[in-house]
Amino acid sequence: ECSGKCGQTGVQKRTRSCLSDRLWGVHCNEVMEEGRLCIGHVCSGCNITCPMGRDVTLHGKVSLEDGSPADNARVYLQADNLKLLTTADNKGTFRIPGVCPDGKNTLKVKKAKYITAAITVPETNRKNLALQVHPDDKARRVGQSVSLCCNAVGTPAPDRYLWYHNGSLLDPSMYRYKNNLILKNLNREQAGEYYCKAVSDGGSAKSQPATLSVIGKQEAACSSQPQSHLIRLPHDCFQKATDSFYYDVGKCPAKTCIGKLDKGLRCKDNISYCCGVSKMEVREIVCDGYTLPTKVAVECGCKKCTETKITVRGRATAVDNGEPLRFGHIYMGNKRVSMTGYKGTFSVHVPPDTERLVLTFVDRLQKFVNTTKVLPFKENGGAVFHDIKLLRKKAPVTLESTETSVIPLGEKEDDDPIAELEIPPDSFYRKNGEPYRGKVKASVTFLDPRELSTAPVTQSDLNFVDDEGDVFPLRTYGMFSLDFTDEQGTETLNAEDVKVHLDTAQVRMPEHLQEMKLWSLNPETGLWEEEGDFNLEKSRRRRREERTFLVGNMEIKERRLFNLDVPESRRCYVKVRAYRSERFLPSEQIQGVVISVINMEPEPGYSSNPRAWGRFDSVVTGPNGACVPAFCDEQNPEAYGAYILASLGGEELEAVPSAPKLNPNAIGVPQPYLNKLNYRRTDHEDPNTKKTAFRINMAKPSPNSADENNGPIYAYENLRECEEAPYSAAHFRFYRIEGDRYDYNTVPFSEDDLMSWTDDYLAWWPKPMEFRACYIKVKINGPQEVNIRSRNMGGTHPRTIGKLYGIRDVRSIRDPEQRDVSAACLEFKCSGMLFDQDRVDRTLVKVIPQGSCRRESVNSMLHEYLVNHLPMATNNDSSEYTMLAPLDPLGHNYGIYTVTDQDPRIAKEIALGRCFDGTSDGTSRIMKSDIGVALTFTCSERSAAEQSLFEAQRNLGQQSIRVPPRESPKQAEARGLAPKHP
Repeated sequence: ECSGKCGQTGVQKRTRSCLSDRLWGVHCNEVMEEGRLCIGHVCSGCNITCPMGRDVTLHGKVSLEDGSPADNARVYLQADNLKLLTTADNKGTFRIPGVCPDGKNTLKVKKAKYITAAITVPETNRKNLALQVHPDDKARRVGQSVSLCCNAVGTPAPDRYLWYHNGSLLDPSMYRYKNNLILKNLNREQAGEYYCKAVSDGGSAKSQPATLSVIGKQEAACSSQPQSHLIRLPHDCFQKATDSFYYDVGKCPAKTCIGKLDKGLRCKDNISYCCGVSKMEVREIVCDGYTLPTKVAVECGCKKCTETKITVRGRATAVDNGEPLRFGHIYMGNKRVSMTGYKGTFSVHVPPDTERLVLTFVDRLQKFVNTTKVLPFKENGGAVFHDIKLLRKKAPVTLESTETSVIPLGEKEDDDPIAELEIPPDSFYRKNGEPYRGKVKASVTFLDPRELSTAPVTQSDLNFVDDEGDVFPLRTYGMFSLDFTDEQGTETLNAEDVKVHLDTAQVRMPEHLQEMKLWSLNPETGLWEEEGDFNLEKSRRRRREERTFLVGNMEIKERRLFNLDVPESRRCYVKVRAYRSERFLPSEQIQGVVISVINMEPEPGYSSNPRAWGRFDSVVTGPNGACVPAFCDEQNPEAYGAYILASLGGEELEAVPSAPKLNPNAIGVPQPYLNKLNYRRTDHEDPNTKKTAFRINMAKPSPNSADENNGPIYAYENLRECEEAPYSAAHFRFYRIEGDRYDYNTVPFSEDDLMSWTDDYLAWWPKPMEFRACYIKVKINGPQEVNIRSRNMGGTHPRTIGKLYGIRDVRSIRDPEQRDVSAACLEFKCSGMLFDQDRVDRTLVKVIPQGSCRRESVNSMLHEYLVNHLPMATNNDSSEYTMLAPLDPLGHNYGIYTVTDQDPRIAKEIALGRCFDGTSDGTSRIMKSDIGVALTFTCSERSAAEQSLFEAQRNLGQQSIRVPPRESPKQAEARGLAPKHP
């Protein structure tokens, strides 16, 4: 044996003995021992250590100058002493397990009579750093201590953490931190924003910032004074004191405050404390002939935060024809968390402390490209609806593995492809590294940015993390998904030495030619990671004239989704708000609206392609609207454009019109800045076009212009200014026509902000993590549409009996097929446990049609249920109907529709859809007046002098002083309202 260790030089010895000396006494004169140099045994892969924490198997091929295989060539690892790793076979191929892909290992290939070749093991299989734990917002008093924590994972793992306070690095030698930062004996100067930065040889990653509030030892944890919060009153409740139909009930903003602290320092406080309502008072609002009770916040204090659930819902469908993704799998990272239904609908619970929700939609039938989306959500609880668009896979074509194959990317009748893939002969190999010979089925699907309709299909949110850990946007020139299988379609194949030829004629911005890179999508983080650069080459392709191409090399292995992108630094934010009506009142803003922006290329005459989009982004409105990112330009106002649209629950909201004349007050942006932005709603030129989006020039605000420094466009570095902008600052607007309905709660609550929930016996919704919506279907026989009210009071609970929970008004909808029939779906407060979960209350519900109406019939099954579930409400007045609401969810056979959800708006939307449809599992937006009815009334025609409450509301406008005709207490009582106190 060789005395040398693995891969090292040693001596191989052999000895011999002289038999003649022992047998016959004759001495031998020959050498008794011989030796020669040797190399120790071949090193196994496990002897090569990898600081990256993950080894790979290296596959290679050695060829001679004439292309013939270099059989028996020896492959060494360069170290202090050469280490023999393996020998090439008769085809010149070799396989080395356990190689570290850190870009630092060098191999030397030797063959007798040939010059030694040296190659570096390419850097691959790197897993970029990603933050898994982010620091939390915390509040402390002067002199207390706090611990802020973060944690990152990646390959290589982070070797150090850096902490920053208000953007300045904290001295590691002074604070002695690692991934947790401990601050003791706090003072006010230490308040502010903190974030951590994880660093490794593979790059950096930054956490989301956390806010540390520090107040004095005796200072109140929250401001005790409530903020103003206006609620809209009924049509017959005009307030002369304020000259309006609004009443200030106050609110307490749910910000982090200082409660009872745990012993010891923790990364996350065991109990979260928020500012909230600590004291409420009952006020009697004087209306026309009756009084309306309401509870007003009079004092704020620090209390346990309201626990809420965060959900994303939606529908996944094909972008070309709306075909649903049926029973598709939904992954969060490597974990399957949900499935789509038969109609493509889905619901995913968002885990606590999630900063970035990344979901991947996988079609088990392989009709659609696997789609990774970064979905914004409501951080304060509730549900957001997302419409997921999927790209259909291209039908596979058959390739010969032994021949060169060229696949175009972006085929258009009137234009050249954006790029082409070139796959050389013998490039395909199996997952175990063995070369593949035979026919290959190839499906290459390209997302062409020259087609505006494909923008919503954009994978992820087109962001990457640079070497400093900062997130930057990308501008795409196209994405492509690759699937290679064997001829039977049963085995996935990899491919190496694949070339991408990008036509430079498709890149209209010269600076992008130098910045173009090839990227692949990390489905776990939703971030794009660099695969390689491009080089300029001139060539003739497909017998065309000589053209210039950007050529990049790629290997197709685990990741199958690639992107032709350039980083773009010219960024701004656009301020957008959504409203419940065209009144655009601050109190009628809607949260949970998905605002999307499609970044368009410059207009003709500027240095880029006017036909293409470059980026797609989405954000969700909060209590102060939303700031949506978009590319912008300071020098040329028309250099970049953007289409902006909004949706809620899958329904598109309407933008403010731009024709026949711009109205700056309605749009929300003053002149002359509005003209510079060139606001145009999509129907500006064609009235038949949808009214649900608008286009603007992304003109970056000039710092020297006062008119341009109050919104709606904000420079990228002024994000906080955009997020905290007051209502009076310029912003763009969308609105939703919610129809003829009105809601009033005795205990004020915003269905958009679940943190505004108050633990009160008269709260309409008794649990903030579970919302149960109930509707009753009412049919009206009569020539006119009728307004119907439900008056909801405590029925059986001793704390609420006879007290008002709230009222609901709705207008019946005429049946398109029956002239003298209409119907309404009227909300009422469900029966059930109150907030303390101690005792059930059967809500006393009065259903009161407006005008001269007579009750004709009650659903027989509903009547039987109420008779069998005592007590039974009396019904002496034939102009209305009174019931103690059922505890059970019943269904369409009873004319009752009940849905429970973590979000009140979702629960109401689903229940309404079922009520309109008259079924317990369907949905419709067309009222079916003869199906699933609970109550039937016959109403006579109103006189011309009478006015419905909704007609009055519309005529009154925003701040009209017109007061409706007074009615007698008896009339008010007939309409189900309390008599006015003397």
